[in-house]
Amino acid sequence: MQHDPLSDALSRINNAAQAGRRIVEVKPASKLIGRVLKIMQDHGYVEEFEYIENGRGGLFRVKISATINRCGVIKPRFSVKRDEMEKFESRYLPAQDFGIIIITTNKGVMTHSDAKKLGIGGKLLAYVY
Repeated sequence: MQHDPLSDALSRINNAAQAGRRIVEVKPASKLIGRVLKIMQDHGYVEEFEYIENGRGGLFRVKISATINRCGVIKPRFSVKRDEMEKFESRYLPAQDFGIIIITTNKGVMTHSDAKKLGIGGKLLAYVY
């Protein structure tokens, strides 16, 4: 029984990237995982992904680019205010302006830099660099 599908999905992507594989299947699929993959695609960590319905919750077939060093979820999902982002950037990212932190806000799922531009906070979901 899976308790955190997002964690399982990012673990599969991270393990495949470390092993040098280019394609990985992430299952089960969810809207949240799809939105996180879209953000990763926009920033060049994932080349493309597609949803495949298999009758068991669906799956995403993800084509990984060679630029992922590490990715994972942030547990517990800390609430972060708009002026507290730097503390979590230094904790989860190796350098300033290197990598992204994915957060969920009342405006949708976005990166920490987009949330800073909009001046909103949210809950931390994941990091990728």
